[in-house]
Amino acid sequence: MASSPAHLVHGMGTELEAPTWPAITPAEAQAALAHFPAAGALVALDWHSPRPFSAATLVRTTQGAFFLKRHHQRLRSLDGLAEEHRFIAHLADAGLSVAQVMLTATGHGAVALGEWCYELHRRAPGDDLYRDRLSWTPFLSDAHAHAAGVALARLHDAAEGFVAPSRRVQPLVASFTILSGPDPLAATRAYVAARPALAAFLEGRAWEDDLARLFALLGQGLSTRLADQPALWTHNDWHPSNLLWTSDGTVATTFDFGLADRTCALHDLATALERTAIAWLDLGHAPDDALASADAARALLAGYASVRPLGAEDVETVVRLLPLVHVEFALSEIDYFSGVLGNASDATLAWDGYLVGHARWFLSRAGQDFLRAVTAPASA
Repeated sequence: MASSPAHLVHGMGTELEAPTWPAITPAEAQAALAHFPAAGALVALDWHSPRPFSAATLVRTTQGAFFLKRHHQRLRSLDGLAEEHRFIAHLADAGLSVAQVMLTATGHGAVALGEWCYELHRRAPGDDLYRDRLSWTPFLSDAHAHAAGVALARLHDAAEGFVAPSRRVQPLVASFTILSGPDPLAATRAYVAARPALAAFLEGRAWEDDLARLFALLGQGLSTRLADQPALWTHNDWHPSNLLWTSDGTVATTFDFGLADRTCALHDLATALERTAIAWLDLGHAPDDALASADAARALLAGYASVRPLGAEDVETVVRLLPLVHVEFALSEIDYFSGVLGNASDATLAWDGYLVGHARWFLSRAGQDFLRAVTAPASA
């Protein structure tokens, strides 16, 4: 199955790259659509997603527009996708605008064909303003950041009452087992032990020393702050290109629940700030004090608080969590690169540049200034 030479995807940096997962072909799309009775017959493939961890395409059929997404079964099984789909269904029942999961003839939300799993969503309302922008890059305006904060709070309201255990061990899920306990290093050892490919990658590295230092410098008191936080299923990948927008700048639809898991609301809020208020792709290429926008962070927090009020302690917990909130997903990324892809180069970049590098930035003068500015009055 060959990918079109013109189809490139986002890489670990700012350059587009050849895809790891080949683009979905018309014949492949037609074969997958045949398993979803409401999908109709394929008319055309209108767009291929540049996201790197799966292959996806916007399909036009005799029954409308749909989003077809393909995963390798080493990344997402039918059971793994069902975890996401149950959460999406709960949010929809609670009135949140999410992309409708289409069902197969047997009533499932995905189908396995060979080494692949396919899921199909009806195209949701809203403009995909950020679809060609790199993930985890800032909002186009503080007004968008505020609107995204409002939408995140509404998602958390809708998530209340969804009762499900944490997701099974699988790559690329933003779980919440390390920072929430009294001994994050011991929790990390357990996390690594459950993932053989990750353990093999870390063998021979002084990874425990690196993490112990980061936890000591950035994680003091976190477990106490997080101990009483109510468990909540959350999105865990809140950035502008996972949102569809209205013409007046509000969020119309939320999508891409691939990283969703049982965490807590403040963890999800810290993740949203980490992925949208700091231009991480410029790290090392621009002055440190030009990377982050405290105004954008405050706008997102203000939008959130307009729906779900935040006390001073809540904001302080979010800010204290912010420098380390990426650690568990970074480990999951390393597990993906080393285990699913066998790509030691990207696994090393995820460890050195993402996990360790991002945390260390918060220890810099610019990082500390940013953290202080997030909790300062807007006029300061």
